[in-house]
Amino acid sequence: MALTPEEREEFLAQAHIAALSVDAGEEGRAPVTVPIWYQYEPGGEIWIMTGKESRKARLIAAAGRFTLMVERVEPSIRYVSVEGPVVATEPATREQLHEISARYLPADKVDGYVEQAWKGHGEQIVVRLRPQRWMSSDLGSV
Repeated sequence: MALTPEEREEFLAQAHIAALSVDAGEEGRAPVTVPIWYQYEPGGEIWIMTGKESRKARLIAAAGRFTLMVERVEPSIRYVSVEGPVVATEPATREQLHEISARYLPADKVDGYVEQAWKGHGEQIVVRLRPQRWMSSDLGSV
């Protein structure tokens, strides 16, 4: 059963690990799909953080769009997939790294992770997606 717009946005706003898919940019190749942290508030844009020089960043820049899919299997099987255009790319800030890390990590691990990641991951960018096309379903309990 498809989710309502409110249900799908609420589900996407929860802290799930997303699967990001983007065109691989080569004929005969399937899209590149990788797990990623993301940030989203209902009605807004979705943002991700990635290395400025990463393959993922280059492919997103070339395609100008990407897809995120999140899912769960308990208490029911539910997923949301959202696709749309990139509306902004900007240098990441330490505050953004802290915000996204706090979404996924236990509170007592955030500061240590941010310190290590800020120093060790190289230059990062934030890529913003405007949700344009949605697919969603709740398959219920099996």
